[in-house]
Amino acid sequence: QVQLVESGGGLVQPGGSLRLSCAASGSIFLIGVMGWYRQAPGKQRDLVASITSGGTTTYADSVKGRFTISRDNAKNTVYLQMNSLNAEDTAVYYCNGVKLRLSWGQGTQVTVSS
Repeated sequence: QVQLVESGGGLVQPGGSLRLSCAASGSIFLIGVMGWYRQAPGKQRDLVASITSGGTTTYADSVKGRFTISRDNAKNTVYLQMNSLNAEDTAVYYCNGVKLRLSWGQGTQVTVSS
């Protein structure tokens, strides 16, 4: 089965930026729609951004205008550029298929704090 490995998280000050990466061990083109999810402590895991194989994107209202999802099908990698971060963005971020769900990776922790 395709494995997903997220990276790029860290501690950032409010207003800062981070770029997350998700490397897949197999073809993300075949997986189809890919998404970035996040789970804050005590909360459910929510989809924040998705992208089709052709590059059409959708965003949750909470991140619209601040986050940008992209993908490189040749590299089997999905990215999430996060700008204007605030404390509410603190969470563990995961990538996965949206319509075709794989086993979850370990995620990458994003902490926004001064």
